[in-house]
Amino acid sequence: MSERTLNEIIDQRKEKIKALVADGINPYPHNFDRSHLITEALESFDDLQGKKGTRLAGRLMSRRVMGKASFANIMDGSGKLQLYIGRDDIGVDVYMMFKQLDIGDFVGVSGELMTTRTGEKTLKVHELTLLSKNIRPLPNVKEKDGQLFDGFEDKEQRYRKRYLDLIVNPDVKETFVKRAKIYRSIRTFFDNSDYLEVETPILQPLYGGASARPFKTHHNALDIDLFLRIADELYLKRLIIGGFEKVFEFSRNFRNEGMDRTHNPEFTAIEWYEAYVDYFYLMDQVESLFKHLATDLDQSTFEFNDHEIDLTKPFDRATMAELVQKHANVDLSKADAAELLKVCREHKIDAASDANYGQLLDALFDELVQPHLIHPTFVTEYPKAISPLAKHKRDSDGTFVERFELFIAGNEFANAFTELNDPIDQRERLEAQSALRAAGDEEAQSLDEDFLQAMEYGMPPTGGVGIGLDRLVMLLTGNRSIRDVLLFPQMRPESKG
Repeated sequence: MSERTLNEIIDQRKEKIKALVADGINPYPHNFDRSHLITEALESFDDLQGKKGTRLAGRLMSRRVMGKASFANIMDGSGKLQLYIGRDDIGVDVYMMFKQLDIGDFVGVSGELMTTRTGEKTLKVHELTLLSKNIRPLPNVKEKDGQLFDGFEDKEQRYRKRYLDLIVNPDVKETFVKRAKIYRSIRTFFDNSDYLEVETPILQPLYGGASARPFKTHHNALDIDLFLRIADELYLKRLIIGGFEKVFEFSRNFRNEGMDRTHNPEFTAIEWYEAYVDYFYLMDQVESLFKHLATDLDQSTFEFNDHEIDLTKPFDRATMAELVQKHANVDLSKADAAELLKVCREHKIDAASDANYGQLLDALFDELVQPHLIHPTFVTEYPKAISPLAKHKRDSDGTFVERFELFIAGNEFANAFTELNDPIDQRERLEAQSALRAAGDEEAQSLDEDFLQAMEYGMPPTGGVGIGLDRLVMLLTGNRSIRDVLLFPQMRPESKG
């Protein structure tokens, strides 16, 4: 539709509003008293059929005007229903008003349910009220045999104008209904395990708990710079130090990074911490959580990235060294940083010549191992150099730490540590991270002096987990892009292409 045509339609509809007001009709009344949602009325059809007084409301999605009688379809948040509108039933004036309505208008109707000669359940309308006049036309939506088609198909515009996507592609709603169910199920899992749900600051004087670049803002009254949190880990650990032994938080996080199929700069995660447990306990717990979700969703297998994932089978477990040996043919018991850099160069993996052992191993793992991890797999024992908040592997030289990540269909879904609780070791590691920052690594972690002082008061042995919920919803709903599970994903300005 051209801009000129669109403006003409808008002008015509504004004139309709003026005409309605001149006729004494309020095009935007304050309320309408419904007796049922559409699905409720259909579920009670046998009881309501033939009885007057069924009151429904919704958006007008189609109209078929035929002289003295017309058919239409309205849609509310629960479903869609056909209306039969007869001039003799609602009166000449109201019928003339109905004929001037547009697709997208909201109406309230009262009448009796019946079945048409073709067997379709229909409301025979006795009263009709305009509830909200549409000015801007909906995308070109057509209907046949009760199905909408030729709707809003432009992916970019669907993300930018999610409200239109939800109107003309109502199946999209199911993803977000399921997302809410997943959140409720997770909350139930932790409530049943006596965890305390908490809230920690989004605006932080220092950012930490992950390796990422932050968003920065300024507080005028205090005249200080603040950061949007990249993770809530360090605050949740403060609560463990303070005496709460089981805590979790649904956390909105912000990372100043690129956008792709699995990353959005604003995302939701859940993190939880429990005193006196280690990452072996957490592996069992995470597996139990995923199986709990499958049970709640009444589904055992999930289609994700062209793979069928069965969450009812036992999850695999393997060390990073074992997997690198298997898929990259590198023996980590003999390889140092120079050898890892050589392997990266052989496989054309982007790696800086001054990258440390952990960074090189991580790059090698990402390229040569991760794509092969289809069935749910816990990858354990990560390099200390890229895990500054995890406790070293027991009975080892300290090169590796007790950390795992859960991979499914080649994607990472959970990150967990036996948490470091030695304040001296923690200070040394964060000082090393500060040195990396000073050398230009923008994703290295900051030294949080208040957190270190808190640790010096004593922190019990603790296990902690973080899961990106948007990616989890992608898995459980079968969506391939993070934008499909976010109601309002971040988008590049249209003017920049």
